[in-house]
Amino acid sequence: MTRSDTDLVIAGGGLAGATLALALSRAVPSLRVTVVEAFPLSADALPEDYQPSYDARSTALAWGSRLIFEELGLWSRLSEHATPIRRIHVSDRGRFGATRLNAAEHQQEALGYVADNRWMGLCLMRELLETNVQWRAPAEVVDMMPTPDGVCVSLKTGEDISTMTAQCLVVADGGRSGLREKLGFQTRKHNYGQNALIANVSTSDCHQFTAFERFTDAGPMALLPHGSPGRAGNQSALVWTLSDDALQDILSLSDADKCQRLQARFGWRLGRLTRIGECSHYPLTLTTVDEPVRPGVTLVGNAAHALHPVAGQGFNLALRGLMTLVEQFRLAVEQGRSPGDLQVLRRYQQLHRQDWQQTVQFSDSLIRIFGQSLTPLAVARDAGLVGLDMLPGAKRWFARKAMGIGGRRAVITGPGSVNRESADHE
Repeated sequence: MTRSDTDLVIAGGGLAGATLALALSRAVPSLRVTVVEAFPLSADALPEDYQPSYDARSTALAWGSRLIFEELGLWSRLSEHATPIRRIHVSDRGRFGATRLNAAEHQQEALGYVADNRWMGLCLMRELLETNVQWRAPAEVVDMMPTPDGVCVSLKTGEDISTMTAQCLVVADGGRSGLREKLGFQTRKHNYGQNALIANVSTSDCHQFTAFERFTDAGPMALLPHGSPGRAGNQSALVWTLSDDALQDILSLSDADKCQRLQARFGWRLGRLTRIGECSHYPLTLTTVDEPVRPGVTLVGNAAHALHPVAGQGFNLALRGLMTLVEQFRLAVEQGRSPGDLQVLRRYQQLHRQDWQQTVQFSDSLIRIFGQSLTPLAVARDAGLVGLDMLPGAKRWFARKAMGIGGRRAVITGPGSVNRESADHE
């Protein structure tokens, strides 16, 4: 067998690609990993004194994701700018039904966290620069051809095209993956007819580390505690789903009028809305790939599945999938097999499929149930939320879904290390 230039090429050095690279450097240090990223990488871009921006975009991290980052040795640094979610309040606007989740009821410090995307990226880069992971940046993978020993990828750097051989290519370039389309992976898309408007907001009352999930007749919205890791603050991260017409209407308003419109939809649980930051938006679709693996190639993260943000499950699902892939790569190396072996990749797909199917069903069902304004359905929703709040078993199930725990957990470390057992663990 001809020795390849590298063992593994990861196309995309964003949160998914960088996390995968770090996990592989921890769990399978003998594996040669090369990350290809379109944006330049420089140690000068990693300031020691990080100052969060008010308009920083953020990600909701489930408790299960914290456990993963702890195992990777990243949590102590990442937690410096991660705001805990200690309570979740779920309600249906204009109805009496509601349910409340509290971390203390589950003997946990938090149900989850909210962290700035840029801060997570900086933490990952700082760790990766101290590993044997190789980087090709700025560059991008533009094509791939199978070879008898793996794959040959085409890299574009500026106007130059070069090639690199590897045993496996991992496509981690996001939900709008051009490489996925180039390689002919078939996607299935369901358009929800909605858009997510993302912004940070300030309120007159402190959030007290409470996340609010509010279902309305125009679509769900969420306000997540943000920007105050050590003390209860007044800043929250907003995710507001809007139709095309409603989005354009909101974007045309002044900041003061945006606050007023949001106040009318969300209510006064956090007092008066006093400020709204820079707004960004994107259309909402459910995107899945039925067969995300081929000999020598696999899709991960949003390139493999993109969800509605209603339950904040997207990145957490991706992270669990990455750990399952690392587990299978570790086992393959221990057995003397190529990480691009189709049986290795199919085993990964088989183990991860149940998780993403259940998560997609959980997120999609919330949209379908709470997207109906018919009175009988609204009454049923009220009964469901009240029942969820009163029945310990049902409430515990819902909490574990929100916390990203309870399912199979990948074992990514080898003999002699502390393992995360494949068990129902809280």
